[in-house]
Amino acid sequence: MHYQLDVQLRQSEGALARVLGTAQRRGYWPLSMQAETDPRSSAWTLSMKVESERSAHGLKSQLDKLHDCLAVEVAPCR
Repeated sequence: MHYQLDVQLRQSEGALARVLGTAQRRGYWPLSMQAETDPRSSAWTLSMKVESERSAHGLKSQLDKLHDCLAVEVAPCR
């Protein structure tokens, strides 16, 4: 199954690597990723598509635990 992740992320050293590493270690394989700075805050907006046989809830739960993740939304891709 393919999932779309939308993550608000603090701009801190290693934040993107931690998100990507967490996804990969949990069995979610990245298909595409795009990050940009939110001009209204000091956060990055990260959009990532991943593929996995696992449920999206597990990935959201793990990403929510990361200090750098301010908000996480995960939805199935259409």
